[in-house]
Amino acid sequence: MLVILAVLLMPLTFFVLWRTAFGLRLRSAGENPWAAESLGVNVYRIKYLAVVISGAFAGLGGALLVISATKYVEGQTNGRGFIGLAAMIFGNWRPGGLAVGASLFGYADGLQVRSTGAITSFFLFGALLLLIYLGMQIRRLTSAELEARGVKQYTVMAAAALGTVILLWLWLTVDKLPDNLVHMTPHVLTLLVLLAASQRLRMPKADGVVYRRGNNIEHRLERPA
Repeated sequence: MLVILAVLLMPLTFFVLWRTAFGLRLRSAGENPWAAESLGVNVYRIKYLAVVISGAFAGLGGALLVISATKYVEGQTNGRGFIGLAAMIFGNWRPGGLAVGASLFGYADGLQVRSTGAITSFFLFGALLLLIYLGMQIRRLTSAELEARGVKQYTVMAAAALGTVILLWLWLTVDKLPDNLVHMTPHVLTLLVLLAASQRLRMPKADGVVYRRGNNIEHRLERPA
């Protein structure tokens, strides 16, 4: 039931964030809380509500782990909280992107439970991703951006081509991975995906900025160098 609930929450979350007054206030509190304050939004209340709602959903995920195991065990999450955070970052703080990231990491996590031999399919998946990236770069061979980057960009393309060949070779030759490497798969995949997607991410502008009601305008969204 919780899986069905999670799927149904995706369109509901999109509707709340982009089609309701509460969603507008919530996004404005994340982008520029002082601008929201100047329009009469109670930023403290919005922030507390956001923390309570997100904490409730996180607790629901923890409850599912306990229910499925029928008991509580120390370290039961096994680092899944950090993977959830990575899924949010990978999804660029958007419900749709979060769904894609959660599906990808959840698939990697579930695959190791079903079959240790099936993990080798990620070699093919990684090779396809590198091929797509390489194709996108080749299309820009004549662009001014590629010419400006010069040798550095060609080095990246050569590394991507080499990585593609290596991953295809591993997919064709390796039948089963060691168990320790299989258990590391979700975490390694998380790092690789974030590494590839980090250049296109845009967090809410006021994320990590300390908000104090009535602060001077000069120091609102400035970040330390």
